[in-house]
Amino acid sequence: MAADPARRALRIATCRPLPEPDADEELLLAALQDAGIDAVMAAWRGGGTDWREPVPTLLRSTWDYLHAVEEFGRWIDVAGAAAPLWNAPEVLHGNLHKRYLLRLAERGVPVTPTVLLPRGVTRPLSEVAAERGWRDVVLKPAIGAASFETHRLGPFLGGTPAPGERAWAAADALCARLVASHDMLVQPYLPSVEDHGERALVWIDGEFTHAVRKTPRFADGVEQVSEALPISAAERATGNAALAGLESGLLYARVDVAPGPDGMPVVMELELIEPSLFLAQSPAALARLVAAVARRL
Repeated sequence: MAADPARRALRIATCRPLPEPDADEELLLAALQDAGIDAVMAAWRGGGTDWREPVPTLLRSTWDYLHAVEEFGRWIDVAGAAAPLWNAPEVLHGNLHKRYLLRLAERGVPVTPTVLLPRGVTRPLSEVAAERGWRDVVLKPAIGAASFETHRLGPFLGGTPAPGERAWAAADALCARLVASHDMLVQPYLPSVEDHGERALVWIDGEFTHAVRKTPRFADGVEQVSEALPISAAERATGNAALAGLESGLLYARVDVAPGPDGMPVVMELELIEPSLFLAQSPAALARLVAAVARRL
């Protein structure tokens, strides 16, 4: 039987196996099908897909890329040269390494204070924290996803209170192990994530649609999220500042923020590659994403 010419083809880039369930996947596939779009999930590596074929690709749950980042960068170039890729290749490349936080800060965007420890550096974590006056810190890879090797350290070793000297000695040892093979980021732990919570601001096709509250998540932790929440004027302003100049290459984005010491929102992460968009929490956001894809096909 001949293919229906009214229907359009789309690949949704993922990974297999998924390291955790993707709550957006089935909702998105069904909504695309209803919109006349034949979308198939395709693992970006190891799945047998020929990414040189001219089929548009929506990048979604490629959650293992951090373990093969150079290969992933090459895949972006191949898929993006063959057909439209969303988000755009230049956006994806620019978001792979979290040094983008330093660039945002240089532009004047309010960002969680961040120190980058390049791979192989021998500087103790305790020295970095003391220099900045940080008693309670978060250590995480500069290329990472979910909670991979993300640790709360200092007097709260792994989130559990511990005596100061023992805690910092253990933190220094952990940092030395990780920085031997990864660029690492050091940031102050923001207490606001425990009460107000970290807010994930979802942006689709030119506007913010909704937010959710996320609980703090560290290595091997399970993320818990709320129902859809309104976005405050201050959060929206911070989100718009973070995305300024990138909009032309974006179909979707997520800006994760939390109140800083002065109560105003600061960017914790700018997620432009494969963020969960919490579509179950907002049917309107799902509809907006599907309509935006349909217009681009």
